[in-house]
Amino acid sequence: MASRWILVRRVLVMIVPVLFIGEASCHRAASQESGRKKGAPVESARSRQPRYSKAGYDITPLSPEQVKALAAKLDPEAYRVTQKSGTEPPFCGTLLDNHKEGVYTCVVCGLPLFSSRNKFNSGTGWPSFDREFDPAHVARHSDTTLGTTRTEITCARCGAHQGHVFDDGPKPTGERHCLNSASLKFVENGQPLPADSQPVKTETAYFAGGCFWGVQHYFTRGPGVLEATSGYAQGHVDHVTYKQVCGGETGHAETVKVVFDPKRITYRRLLEAFFTMHDPTQTNRQGPDWGEQYRSGIWTTGDEQKREAEAFVREQEASKRFGTRKIVTQVEPLGKFWPAEEYHQEYLAKNGAVCHVKDPW
Repeated sequence: MASRWILVRRVLVMIVPVLFIGEASCHRAASQESGRKKGAPVESARSRQPRYSKAGYDITPLSPEQVKALAAKLDPEAYRVTQKSGTEPPFCGTLLDNHKEGVYTCVVCGLPLFSSRNKFNSGTGWPSFDREFDPAHVARHSDTTLGTTRTEITCARCGAHQGHVFDDGPKPTGERHCLNSASLKFVENGQPLPADSQPVKTETAYFAGGCFWGVQHYFTRGPGVLEATSGYAQGHVDHVTYKQVCGGETGHAETVKVVFDPKRITYRRLLEAFFTMHDPTQTNRQGPDWGEQYRSGIWTTGDEQKREAEAFVREQEASKRFGTRKIVTQVEPLGKFWPAEEYHQEYLAKNGAVCHVKDPW
């Protein structure tokens, strides 16, 4: 009896609103307005700084103008559902009985939202998933329409209405993301992903500027930087530890690995930030820290980075930015990079410490 009631409850939660406003056919479905403004991302212009998910996608909220242009390309049903928070009738969606392997993307902006690995038959008449493709890809909002409180889910990048999420799903998540087929586009495994459904094509840079705590802290906050990791590079000992590096016998420099989106931030901008963060005229030291592991260095990953880094150093020397002091920053191809121990990662943020490194942004 309990399982029957759960099934009935699932259906009632979604079907009653549709019946309540008098729409019961697959050709006529009422617009189910929620309390949120439609047709625009939820976040403000200030919050539209570059943002990335752990899956490596650009999830920066689109501007209202961008959303409007994309929505203009939709068919009437997709527009009604995504821009007006409509709800399609149960058992009518084209993706309800889709059993192919692949990814379900936002019909408006193409961001992957759900995977076939997490699709299940809830018996409610709407495509259902127990989790998101990446939690950061799906935003949640309180929906108090129809005299009850539900949780609306939308595309985190363009704000398109997708459906609602309920707490009666299967383990281990216990969630049921109830979706409209009209709000999704399915891409089968083996088929090429459209450009707007692909992860960011990143590049990687490596910088040594003294103690890596502050350098990592500020690179992490760079617009267009996906990830910054503290570690050790240019030494001759594999799987090196912090204690070994501090002993001064391994040849390593405390280094920060920076993964960035070249469409959002250039390698030159990273070089500029690096020369603001630290003093490139100090040999084997930065601020209060002394030793070879604190030397200034740019470890390049290819010929183009090497040319650009060397040209940048020459430019800084010619500008007399540092007066008569000579720039001692080493520019050389990257050797091996070993990530530092976990307690070193985002050390300043986790411990509330301060550092001599300047904020370059």
